[in-house]
Amino acid sequence: MAINSYFTLQTAVKNWLDRQDLSSRVPEFISLAEARIARRLRSRGIEERATTSLVSGQEYYSLPTDFITARSIKVNSSPVRVLKYKIPTQLNELYPTSTIGSPTHYTIIGEEIQIKPTPNSTDTLEVAYFTRLPALSDTNTTNWLTANAPDLLLYGALIEAEAYLVNDPRIAIWKNAFDEAMNEWNRQEDNARFSAINFLPQEEV
Repeated sequence: MAINSYFTLQTAVKNWLDRQDLSSRVPEFISLAEARIARRLRSRGIEERATTSLVSGQEYYSLPTDFITARSIKVNSSPVRVLKYKIPTQLNELYPTSTIGSPTHYTIIGEEIQIKPTPNSTDTLEVAYFTRLPALSDTNTTNWLTANAPDLLLYGALIEAEAYLVNDPRIAIWKNAFDEAMNEWNRQEDNARFSAINFLPQEEV
């Protein structure tokens, strides 16, 4: 049976556990698996871009509501300026006073991006980031994971199920399968991102 939707995933979890009596719990196992995956998966398939207009004199801007972590943040001026990340204390040390100018650095505080120097223009701020996928449900039956990584969903749900059933030996089996699948995904993504480097001409020695 192909695992390509919320419903086929639920069926697969029950089949692999050989427990048809867990129908009411399986959605919980899947939800926990989605949370586990979101913390670790870094794929092009879950990248998004968001833009907002800078406001002169304003240094804080809201993050996208589905934001997990940033890939890059830039100001679309002429020329484009890619902002460098600093932890909050470093940013405060770098700009101890209210400096107005072209932003060069950013940090993240709570659900906001702070940029410094405080902008003096209305250029566009662009955020490339890893997004949190819409959760699977009876009304949202497919997403990027069901189409591309159903093994992660299945193994992640089985980990949570075996923990619920207090079946410790089986937890290790599914966790190993999950970790291997996750590592393969992330290696594949790294290869796809950086494969072009292999075709660059080598500098003559």
